[in-house]
Amino acid sequence: QVQLVESGGGLVQPGGSLRLSCAASRRIFSFNAMGWYRQAPGKQRELVAAITSGGVTNYADSVKGRFTISRDNAKNTVYLQMNSLKPEDTAVYYCNFQSGPLGYWGQGTQVTVSS
Repeated sequence: QVQLVESGGGLVQPGGSLRLSCAASRRIFSFNAMGWYRQAPGKQRELVAAITSGGVTNYADSVKGRFTISRDNAKNTVYLQMNSLKPEDTAVYYCNFQSGPLGYWGQGTQVTVSS
């Protein structure tokens, strides 16, 4: 079993920045891919950004140029740096780690962008 613990969410004004962290209970190099999803009220969960074990990244069009996913293997942690935040970025953000057919989810962290 793998535990994922997220942190870094909160309330921020439009144009501001936040950095989300997702710490895993085991070495992250064992995972095929790691990603961040978000779910806004009344909407489906959507992929925001992902990074593979080889370091290839992928972003939703809505966040390209504003969000950056990265990882620190030594800390078993994946990050999502979010800049130029907009009200439409408001959602619960979840990290997801894939290991073959198995997927693991964090508990979610709320991000609210509002003035």
